[in-house]
Amino acid sequence: MTAQTIERVSRGRARRVVRRRAVVVVLAVLVTGTFAASLMVGRTFYPPADVLRVVLGEDVPGASFTVGRLRLPRAVLALLVGTCFGLAGVTFQTMLRNPLASPDIIGISAGSSAAAAFAIVTLGLSGTAVSVFAIVVGLGVALLIYVLSFRDGVAGTRLILIGIGIAAMLESVTAYVLSRAAQWDLQEATRWLTGSLNSAGWEDVVPTLVALAVLGPLLLQRARDLETLQLGDDAASALGVRVERTRLVVIVAAVGLVAFATAAAGPVAFVAFLSGPIAARIIGPGVSLLVPSALVGALLVLVADLAGQYAFDHRYPVGVITGVLGAPYLVYLIVRTNRAGGSL
Repeated sequence: MTAQTIERVSRGRARRVVRRRAVVVVLAVLVTGTFAASLMVGRTFYPPADVLRVVLGEDVPGASFTVGRLRLPRAVLALLVGTCFGLAGVTFQTMLRNPLASPDIIGISAGSSAAAAFAIVTLGLSGTAVSVFAIVVGLGVALLIYVLSFRDGVAGTRLILIGIGIAAMLESVTAYVLSRAAQWDLQEATRWLTGSLNSAGWEDVVPTLVALAVLGPLLLQRARDLETLQLGDDAASALGVRVERTRLVVIVAAVGLVAFATAAAGPVAFVAFLSGPIAARIIGPGVSLLVPSALVGALLVLVADLAGQYAFDHRYPVGVITGVLGAPYLVYLIVRTNRAGGSL
């Protein structure tokens, strides 16, 4: 390799790093602005000064209740849930080298959803008990998918196909449970399964924040190994990556984020699926997508929640809005892959 070639490669790498930093800054500004807007906008508009006073703990008549007890926990939960889904989705997509390998496609979210429906309808649980049950079952479903797809390592296509099959079975379980539910239980389970922030409170924020604080840095520490896995198991092993150990760690961390986020807000559709591809489009190849995808996920949930509350004649749960955004992209991805003669 000549000195000129080395210099050209170095310049290209530097440009990609600069572009990534610029995109991250822009995304962070957009997330901050949307978060602030979600605290100010509503049936009553509160100016930024009043919102800031409430956030700092001052007593502002009217705003202290509306902003401090209703809007603030909802916005914080939207931020955390979007970040968790964005991180988890791009982790699976990067590790398995397939844009379909997101938690809401391969059955992990379906596991938590089926567990929540069963807990509400059959076991009569509510609140925190439903969340804990959904988290435990979500982790168990992820372990089952991993074990069933393991054969001299985990192949991406095999894991995706097994995950899709398990998701279909779990969705059938959910439908059966709902068909036997009483009217009140049916309403509560349906609200939970849609993906909603309507009942967000600090009791939902704290577990999600703890999960993100513990598991998020674990994924970021493995970012370089995760990128290396895209070269294939043999190449990654030759470069010093402990393939199965790395894969197991990132799967556990990503599944934990999905389980806690789903327990807090329900399976908000397609956020994990969309965040990585959107981040990849605006940043380009050759850099880690973990942080950009987390920011894209947070932005998607914040914007979708605002749109669901105020952009239409009726209010819609956040999962309905993200589902409308994500379903066409899923169809497009399948059609494009089929035309290219590829396999899913």
